[in-house]
Amino acid sequence: MAAETVATTQLRLASPNGIITRTVLKSPLRDALPSEMPIIDISSIFSPSLGERQAVAQQVRAAAQNMGFFYIKNHGIPEDVTQNAYEACLAFFRQDMETKIKADYKNAKWGNGYKAPDTQRLNPYEGIDVRESFSYRYDPQYDPAVGEEGLEDIPEEVKRHLRNEVYPWEKTSNLPRLKESMVRHIGECLALARALTRCFALSLGLEEGVFDDKVKYPDASYGLNYYPPITQRATGATGILQDDDEEQVSIGSHTDFQLFTILWQDSHGGLQVLNKQGQWLRAKPIADTLVVNLGDFMQRITNDAYISTVHRARNYSGKERVSIPFFWGFGLHETCSVVVVKEGEEKKYEDVKCEEWVRRRIEGMLQLN
Repeated sequence: MAAETVATTQLRLASPNGIITRTVLKSPLRDALPSEMPIIDISSIFSPSLGERQAVAQQVRAAAQNMGFFYIKNHGIPEDVTQNAYEACLAFFRQDMETKIKADYKNAKWGNGYKAPDTQRLNPYEGIDVRESFSYRYDPQYDPAVGEEGLEDIPEEVKRHLRNEVYPWEKTSNLPRLKESMVRHIGECLALARALTRCFALSLGLEEGVFDDKVKYPDASYGLNYYPPITQRATGATGILQDDDEEQVSIGSHTDFQLFTILWQDSHGGLQVLNKQGQWLRAKPIADTLVVNLGDFMQRITNDAYISTVHRARNYSGKERVSIPFFWGFGLHETCSVVVVKEGEEKKYEDVKCEEWVRRRIEGMLQLN
């Protein structure tokens, strides 16, 4: 008996090389398997033992080559720090619109602040994102590795690329806990991201600190995403909930720009990841873990050995959902090239200035629109 053919559809995506398409299976949504999205205990990346750090790096390598998505546990960010950020996030988004819109990113010099409903469309082929968000770019004064005493030592070429500003804090002064909790959480995310960067270097067979200077003043940003519930239609005689191209999205299908993203998600779920076969998988919430996914720049510098995977969010939980992403990359003033090439392969990508890379990705998003 012949195998049943699964219907497919075409997904359009932005890339630095223009619009690309992926073939997506119209098969039922399922949970990602541990073999696809493993849980990696990263406690040993903080170990004084190089062997123990390398053992974690090998697990990271396997996950990076497979799906480019994995969970991490024992990551070192205190639970109360995350909980405070989560509670402050809800307090902000549950305010009336007149109060929230005072921090509108459109009035900020560098785009830090609040984005209201119906103002974001990450993938226009999937409609407007059903979400609100609040974001803040890297600010060295909140970086424990820089500190106030180190601000005067920041090179001018670095300062030229910084996009921090006081505007979001001035416009949310009615909720001082928002700034306090975000700044503390940002500091923890910075420390974790630097440790993971060293782990990724080891995973590539490179000297552990090879990227240290490139992330001394990183291109990083911190976000709060607030997703109201959306409705999923029941289809077919069985009434089973099916995924459908015409359904609303909480955030549209995309890949991330930079090296990697660290994501905290609440217990309600909604994150979906597209595997190599073109099937959407649920990246369900797992208590006491964070999700790490690789970005386009990581795939580029590894000559496509590591994978930047398409993902999206659809909040069908019936409840408000929160996610807190931390986006991480080399400083915009830095230049980077392919750092590893497999035997028998040629280097696929030219050297690129990180500022130029981000510009290309943004232009690709605009082209998609």
